[in-house]
Amino acid sequence: MAKLTKKYRAAVEKIDKELYAPIEAFTLLKELASAKFDETVEVHFRLGIDTRKADQQLRGTVSLPNGSGKTVRVAVFAEGDAARAAVEAGADIVGSDDLVADILAGKIEFDAAVSTPDQMAKVGRLGKVLGPRGLMPNPKLGTVTPDVAKAITELKGGRVEYRADRYGIAHVILGKASFTAEQLAENYGVVYDEVLRMKPSSAKGRYVKSITVASTMSPGLSVDPSVQKGYTQPVAE
Repeated sequence: MAKLTKKYRAAVEKIDKELYAPIEAFTLLKELASAKFDETVEVHFRLGIDTRKADQQLRGTVSLPNGSGKTVRVAVFAEGDAARAAVEAGADIVGSDDLVADILAGKIEFDAAVSTPDQMAKVGRLGKVLGPRGLMPNPKLGTVTPDVAKAITELKGGRVEYRADRYGIAHVILGKASFTAEQLAENYGVVYDEVLRMKPSSAKGRYVKSITVASTMSPGLSVDPSVQKGYTQPVAE
């Protein structure tokens, strides 16, 4: 087992509650983020779902009102007018057969991929390469679309993906430690609202079992799942 650092132990000692209101959790989290780099802040929802069942899958995207703080490089599979629209919208890489060839050769220099529907016959060949990396364009996620400009704007503006893993836990990026506590709480609220909205109808029992927020190097803080509005307000004593 890895030995806990002095900084980490000191951070743990500052946790004095079992459950925090969102704004309280992010205020404390900013104090605990002591790394020399701008730590990423994530939220982890432990849900009462069985993702082995097709009707209890949880996956989608949500746009964070304050962005994710991450620079997203977007590749677009398109030709003609759609390709020109992609360039104008700020796509980092635009191509068709040439882009497919680069990827098959191992040249993957992007964080998200978008495709027009007519290009998917070509992109389909890349499933074994892009799929495991979570980069395969998907119509359910809005990344297979004739409106590539809109998809690019959303991806670069703070749209993040959420997906419950085999243990029923959804891990979602909320921003950076340099964000204000209010910005993080607002982003959290949008994500939590989306998770609640997308509850599988077949899920039984308690849906949200626990919520934990943490930055890259900090211990986790448990957030009160019963707080489902007023995310930037402290819980009344």
